[in-house]
Amino acid sequence: MFVKKLMSSFLLVGGITASNVALSDEWSFEIEPYAMGTTIDGDSSMGRANDTDLEVNFDTILENLDLAGMFHAEAFHSSGWGMAIDYGFMELSKDGSGPRGGFADLELRQGVLQLEGMYRNTFDQSSLDYIGGIRWWDNDIDLTTDLVNGPGQKTKINEDWFDVFVGARWKAPINDKLKYMVRGDLGGLGLEADFTASLAAGVLYSFNDDWVLDVQYKATMVDYEDGTKGEIGYFAYDTVTHGPILGIIYNFEN
Repeated sequence: MFVKKLMSSFLLVGGITASNVALSDEWSFEIEPYAMGTTIDGDSSMGRANDTDLEVNFDTILENLDLAGMFHAEAFHSSGWGMAIDYGFMELSKDGSGPRGGFADLELRQGVLQLEGMYRNTFDQSSLDYIGGIRWWDNDIDLTTDLVNGPGQKTKINEDWFDVFVGARWKAPINDKLKYMVRGDLGGLGLEADFTASLAAGVLYSFNDDWVLDVQYKATMVDYEDGTKGEIGYFAYDTVTHGPILGIIYNFEN
């Protein structure tokens, strides 16, 4: 009962009325924990520090990683309507001291949540999903410095925003066990971010009807700006977060 109420609420938010999709027992589900070898490329601005190159490779992230989690889930009705949720976050920290004393402590958290409504067209063993959804970005940055010959300083940036996007996903078989997948979406349009998009491609290997191995490469782009450039409180984030993904999917029906 709880699952059905949750589905109904999400479909209504996405513009799909309950009359379009009867909440019967004709649902199929998949859940997927996954890991991503994340790299971030681009530039960022905070306050008066403008257009700072941001190149954070996977080794750097792994070295300074405190906590991370990534999860994907989907539900499809036999009518073709469906929904999905995807959430990934990571928390990093690094501290150090200068050659003349003093220290700096940096804490960074980035989280991205996607909520999607979908409609599936099936062609023999292939499928085309039309996608519309929202992407929520959550960036928290805390920088504390303690200078030997001057006062310490603490900078705290908490920026979060929503982007609307539309896209599509294609899946088709290679053989009895293997499928390929391509997915893309586009959004932003100045509602919050000036631009956002994601691209992904990969393969799915079915061990059996329930368990599937997911291997793909994904890139998510965003160009976001808030405040007045050069002033305190200004924040800009123009980056590409990309890397390989390895996940395990469990399928079941209700």
